[in-house]
Amino acid sequence: MQFGQGKPPAGTVFDCDMGNSIDDALALAMLYGFQGKNETRVLSVSVTKPNLKAAAFCDVVDRFYLGEPGPFGGGSLPVGMATTGKMPEDTPMLVEPLSRKTPEGKPAYARSIEKLNDTAEPVALIRNALTSQYDQNAMVVLTGPATNLAALLDLPGAKALISQKVRYLSWAGGAFPSGPPESAITCDIAAARKLFAEWPTPIVVSGNEVGLALPFPASSIEKDFAWSQAHPVVDAYRAYKPMPYDAPSWAMTAVLYAIRPQEGYFKLSEPGTVTVLVDGRTQFTASAGGKHRYLIADPAQKDRVIQTYTEIASLKPAGRPQRFRPPQDQKKKQ
Repeated sequence: MQFGQGKPPAGTVFDCDMGNSIDDALALAMLYGFQGKNETRVLSVSVTKPNLKAAAFCDVVDRFYLGEPGPFGGGSLPVGMATTGKMPEDTPMLVEPLSRKTPEGKPAYARSIEKLNDTAEPVALIRNALTSQYDQNAMVVLTGPATNLAALLDLPGAKALISQKVRYLSWAGGAFPSGPPESAITCDIAAARKLFAEWPTPIVVSGNEVGLALPFPASSIEKDFAWSQAHPVVDAYRAYKPMPYDAPSWAMTAVLYAIRPQEGYFKLSEPGTVTVLVDGRTQFTASAGGKHRYLIADPAQKDRVIQTYTEIASLKPAGRPQRFRPPQDQKKKQ
């Protein structure tokens, strides 16, 4: 087993509500595209709802990009799944890829999740992923309710760990500067309030309006992914709605900012504080010392953003990334 020396690219924790809308699947494909370009490492993948097919689909995508027995070698990540709350119904974008068969009648995509015990406890998974990172060398991307991350904050020492390891949280949720309630917030208002109030690092929020302004083009699904006869994200896209349709890119905006904040794809609001109202609406109050900002779609960057979406999401799997030696206790070196 080979280990790289020095500091690896920043890692990303991805916590999502996979299956509710197709942008989460595209966002996960983007993360693996960025990993293939050595711009990040996917540290953990978890779902914020108790839905086994949502976790299984994440597992399929992980294995498609990383894991044997697929054609690209490597190994896959465990997938965390929340176990509290009402079990949401299975959606076509989950069912179709998971039920696809080869001409020989075998599953088209390798998977390891069939039952609850095949999933990981998401809060422990995220904590452990952060523990093994270099200081300030991780980002957290949230594209669903704050359920898992709010629970993480309750663990002993978690806030100190987050402050030490995480640069910022990039969250697709809410509507800014004002707008109607949005599902990532309303699904768990208490958790959203807790996250905005207690998360110790900067938070950058991408509101509903940003993803609507930057749709992912259906033409890319037909053209840019043609290198593979079977692709779980393509199957999910086609199953989500009748083709052709351009998809709002809510989750993709959060990933793009998280990995390339320096590229100027978006404008940023001034600093301030986000609060969550009783009905789930998000309210932003500007303040010089605030740790929250929200993304603003820049019409001048629209074509550049969509070109980046299609280029990165459609990249071929690059296999498992190089392993790096974890940080060592300085006392042991003396």
